[in-house]
Amino acid sequence: MLRSFVLFFTGLLLLAATPAHAQQADGYWLGVLNVSPSMALRIGVAVEHGDAGTATGVADSPDQRVFDIPLTELTATPELLAFAIPAVGGRYEGRWNAAVSAYEGTFFQAGQAWPLVLRTANRPERTAPAPLASRETLPDDPAMQAILERRIAGRAGEGIVVGVIGDGREPRFVAVGPAGAQSFTPDTMFELGSLTKIFTALLLADMVQAGEVALDDPVERYLPDGATMPTRGGKQITLRMLTMQNSGLPRLPGNMPYANPADPYADYTEAHLLAFLNGYQLPRDPGGQYEYSNLGVGLLGYALGRAGGRDYASLLRERILEPLGLTDTAITLSPQQAARFATGHDEYMRPAPPWNLGALVGAGALRSSARDILRFLAAALDPTAPIAPEMQLLLSDRLGTAGGPQTALGWLIVPPPSGEVLHHGGGTGGFRTHMALQPATGRAVVVLTNAAVEPSAQDIAMHLIAGLPLATESPVPSPPAAAPTRTEVTLNEGQLAHAVGEYRLAPGVMLTVRRAEAGLTAQITGQPAFPIYPSAPLEFFWRVVDARVRLVEEGGAVTGGVLLQNGAEIPLTKVG
Repeated sequence: MLRSFVLFFTGLLLLAATPAHAQQADGYWLGVLNVSPSMALRIGVAVEHGDAGTATGVADSPDQRVFDIPLTELTATPELLAFAIPAVGGRYEGRWNAAVSAYEGTFFQAGQAWPLVLRTANRPERTAPAPLASRETLPDDPAMQAILERRIAGRAGEGIVVGVIGDGREPRFVAVGPAGAQSFTPDTMFELGSLTKIFTALLLADMVQAGEVALDDPVERYLPDGATMPTRGGKQITLRMLTMQNSGLPRLPGNMPYANPADPYADYTEAHLLAFLNGYQLPRDPGGQYEYSNLGVGLLGYALGRAGGRDYASLLRERILEPLGLTDTAITLSPQQAARFATGHDEYMRPAPPWNLGALVGAGALRSSARDILRFLAAALDPTAPIAPEMQLLLSDRLGTAGGPQTALGWLIVPPPSGEVLHHGGGTGGFRTHMALQPATGRAVVVLTNAAVEPSAQDIAMHLIAGLPLATESPVPSPPAAAPTRTEVTLNEGQLAHAVGEYRLAPGVMLTVRRAEAGLTAQITGQPAFPIYPSAPLEFFWRVVDARVRLVEEGGAVTGGVLLQNGAEIPLTKVG
């Protein structure tokens, strides 16, 4: 999902010193991840040592009703609890603080990080998701309206539009809000964010059906002469891997300019894309582990455009949108459509500008209305529709376990009892979207909203189609204080080179400082690189976020330092 970035660290705790007395790591540990200003999720970890002294464990997300996720790379001692969760691409490292009887540390996922304090606790009761069988019919319009009105209460400026198909009834729409402004309708336009990825997958399937490309074609085949793709283990990245999200490419490229952080993709050009691919080293072999990548699907859109001899927008319009009659789905809006375009709001309900996706349009550049998306979902359910062969191809290849959550080409799949649900969500700086369909019942749902406050669209969509529980609304958080003004100083080449290197934050998570044309950049594993600016010979600051790094040296060599943000100090150790 395209989302506004959680840049660097928000309020990370200090790693505590070794405990005054030892405690056993075996048992159950529970903490809370504040994943956004308006959403918190409990995380539990069960740890035990076998007869041979080897530690094993599993993780739970009780609020998402997910249990027994295997842990790897587990270290569980009286002083340190560290592990990886490959299924979700997460990592944790925490140290024991005897004063509070807890492991205090940081949870890393998808290039983002959150403080996580784990305390001993009883394991939460395992509650299975509400079965789909209880959803005998889709809710009626008054019930849907009540859900939407409760969601936007206290969020001045937010509106939501829902569209549903199913139960032998005509398509239905319910729109609420925004308060004090022109009311939304089924024809109000929204940014779709990563719902675009489904359309990019369909374009790939259409070109496969036409014999223009093959799923297992190397992506490099469709790059300009002289451009190269990263490889590893003798394996090349294929078109299939880009839409299956297992290419090994990161969530975002590390060379995004960020000339305007409020529109972060806008200045990312073809030249940037090709330069990043030419220099990137894959962390694992292509075709293995799932890792959601906006870069990967953006690259897919670019490659398909080159394969088809047209730009992505033209190909998509001619091959997918026009045959389905989706006249209100586009990247560039007409004046009439622009007049119906909603104003987005960020996670603090401040107005947010539209996003432009630069060279990565295939990852999330589309805008549309609930009426048009419901028309698309009706076609996706129809075995006689023009896209029926393409839908069949997209669902023919899957990752995951039978009977459990799976990933297809583009689609995500969950397996409620009376029929699997295909779904995908999207988000940009000021919008949240979700669509879901269930072929077995002929039901489909789309939820579009013009605010990034969580909970937003996903829980409503899955509640309407599958009877899953709704999330609990929280008050809109107060926006953070403005970053203080800092003065940039001039350093010579030797002083800049002195700071270059890799600094360890946690297992598998590094802060990498590199020389750039105009100074230095700093990049945390899984995040893009951002410019940093010197305020002293060994101190640097970011302008895109209120954060600083202070380096230390011994014997004339930099050995580490500390990352400072929101009053927290995170130790850095230089490696290599």
